Amino acid sequence: MDDFLPVLRAEFDAEEGSFLLTVRCDLRWDRAAFSRLERAMRAACQAYADRDRLDRWLAEGFFSVATWVRDHTSHPDFPRPLPESYYEACLERLWELADWFFRGEHVYLEPHEWTEL
Repeated sequence: MDDFLPVLRAEFDAEEGSFLLTVRCDLRWDRAAFSRLERAMRAACQAYADRDRLDRWLAEGFFSVATWVRDHTSHPDFPRPLPESYYEACLERLWELADWFFRGEHVYLEPHEWTEL
């Protein structure tokens, strides 16, 4: 994904159509929007793996997504019509991506295939 920065900017700013806006305002987990966010985060992790400095807006976005989404969607009133295993896998993936982004490497042995969620 070459255009990950505009996607992440829109997501982290919770712009119209973003996963974060849908989760926050509509109380709905949009699978397509989540996939778009997750792929962009993965692309950023790959692109920034060897950098010594991170842009603040990206660091803040990765941290917020990894912590806030779990807290918000774990509330008992948040609708979860899909199997619980799906949400747990997604939340774990967000945590893994944040960890990768900040450390510059993921915890898996290469070659690692990131499954689509």
